[in-house]
Amino acid sequence: MTGSPRASTDRGPQARDRLARALREARGRAKLSGVRAGQAAGMSQSKISKIERSLLLPSVDDVVELCRVYEIPKTERTKLLLLAESLREEASARVIMARGVSQFQSRVTQLEAAAAVVRSYEPALVLGALQTREYTRCIFDDPRDKVSADEVEAAIEARQERHRALRAGATRYVLIMPEGALRWHVGSASIMAKQIEQIATIAARGGNTEVGIIPWTQPVHVFPGHAFDVYDEDAVVVATETATATLTGAADIATYIDLFGELEKLACFGDEAVEHLERIAEEYHQLTRR
Repeated sequence: MTGSPRASTDRGPQARDRLARALREARGRAKLSGVRAGQAAGMSQSKISKIERSLLLPSVDDVVELCRVYEIPKTERTKLLLLAESLREEASARVIMARGVSQFQSRVTQLEAAAAVVRSYEPALVLGALQTREYTRCIFDDPRDKVSADEVEAAIEARQERHRALRAGATRYVLIMPEGALRWHVGSASIMAKQIEQIATIAARGGNTEVGIIPWTQPVHVFPGHAFDVYDEDAVVVATETATATLTGAADIATYIDLFGELEKLACFGDEAVEHLERIAEEYHQLTRR
């Protein structure tokens, strides 16, 4: 199929939705539940659901298996495989520019809600899902970005929605930051003290959220220079200074899962993390008293 001509209709969100709808309707015709379809295709029910809701772009091999399970006729199967291949080629080179910040935050909220496990790392800032409203405002209200006031407010609210998701739902979160990210003095000492205290509260609460801190005294052997989020074993979102890339290749995802595993070995969690957070918060409080 490589080298086949690509029509403009084989790219973009509408084409992705068309593939999702075709697979959903094919499962309906086959009279299979999501669980039974997943078992037959060697996938989880969650993955079937995400594919059908256009939250996850299936690989060509995924589409081959689903076509087999749903007994899709050869002519339609060929069209779906070509469509999947075209969309994967587009996705492999796609970079989502981080200018529509509120829309991107909403998209992240959708990804998180659909995932069983979200693993996140941020080397320089507080992770978005943990941010207070005041901290987020400092991040988004940057005159260099030329973002409108309405867009800033929408982005702040979208990020707060991600924060609320930590308290509800079935998604498990593992959130890791080095101590240096908490030392990046955003806004004011008062804002930072409240921010660190909020993280400590979430870390102490536990539940579906694990907060990991890598203290500055911990020697390290890995050196990730950018933020990233891993959604199950389906996708990785990587942040750069000017853009955000969504990676769906199996090799890329495996690389980031392995990297996150090494970061988990370096981080402390639970009561030990809370102790470090309380120490850092107190140092910010000392700055406010000067």
